[in-house]
Amino acid sequence: MLGAVPDVLIYGDTVRSPELRHEIPVSIPDPFAYAERHGTRYAFVSALELPRLRHLDGLELLSFEELGSDELHARGLPAHEREREIVLRGCRRIGLDAAATPGEFPLELADFLRDNGLDVRSERELFSARRRVKTDAEVAGIRRANGAVAAALDAIRARLRAGGEVTCEELRALAARAITDAGAAVPDFLIVSHGAQTAVGHEPGHGPVAPGEPIVVDLSPVDPESGCCADVTRTFCLGEPPEELVTYHRLCCEALDRALEAVRPGVAGSQPFAVVCELFEERGYPTQLSKDPGQVLEDGFFHGLGHGIGLEVHEAPYLGRNGEEIVAGDVLAVEPGLYRQGFGGLRLEDDVLVTEQGWEPLTDYPYDLAP
Repeated sequence: MLGAVPDVLIYGDTVRSPELRHEIPVSIPDPFAYAERHGTRYAFVSALELPRLRHLDGLELLSFEELGSDELHARGLPAHEREREIVLRGCRRIGLDAAATPGEFPLELADFLRDNGLDVRSERELFSARRRVKTDAEVAGIRRANGAVAAALDAIRARLRAGGEVTCEELRALAARAITDAGAAVPDFLIVSHGAQTAVGHEPGHGPVAPGEPIVVDLSPVDPESGCCADVTRTFCLGEPPEELVTYHRLCCEALDRALEAVRPGVAGSQPFAVVCELFEERGYPTQLSKDPGQVLEDGFFHGLGHGIGLEVHEAPYLGRNGEEIVAGDVLAVEPGLYRQGFGGLRLEDDVLVTEQGWEPLTDYPYDLAP
């Protein structure tokens, strides 16, 4: 049985595994194993990565060669069999016979280890909790990613002010270029949508932008040094905005203020969500708290209020109907929005660091509808 503080085993690469990147703050594209045995930290890595990891304090390194990779090659084993055998040998070398793993631990490797006497089991909440309180380096990375967002929003606003026909595709390309120029990595998914598209969840946007319609820009660039991301949204409008959009803007600004007033350590993530739902419901807009059970909500405030960010763009805690308790050190993306199918919507999203006293902003960008 695993004890109160279980030993740990993670397998993956630090580009795609947030659990592994949190423990090994170096970008490594090939999979390897990380283990903790009675508080001692180990990594089983190739010779290619050894020089890059030797500077990490408190990390014991075992090379693939020490674990018999040359012999496995000589036997002609295919790569996937060599890899899982290396992990097994590493665990046996350090005396690891039972370990907690992240939820995304490879099933094939888990089956192989179990077949060979190792008790590995998923402990998703354990690994989520380990990443909740951000390190200084991670917070600094999120700040840099927010700087890249600001550069991208500036580029989009400048293009909108320049006039002439413009498309979502052109604006998205400008945002990507500005993010890269700012030293951040462009995520796989950038939202620059317009008109009725803006009321369709994560619609990335397409086609020409017309005056008088909402333009929702939702950006989450990644800071390469820390692996952490930002998540920021602003909404713009060319020309005179319709009264409905002006109302959405006013209410979402007020909702963001009220939500942040409710953010502090010890508060459940459901509380700021309820505060925003109450505001919108008082103005006649449906929310997840007012809808009927089983109803698919497409208008009003149909999503949660936000989520944690860090090594993932969506991570704990979640600000919604069943939000977890907020702790000092969380970084939150807070995003109220209002929508109507066929018309469009408006969303505002800021990143904040939860402190012992409350919170401090990581996003510093105006909310103006006019570009």
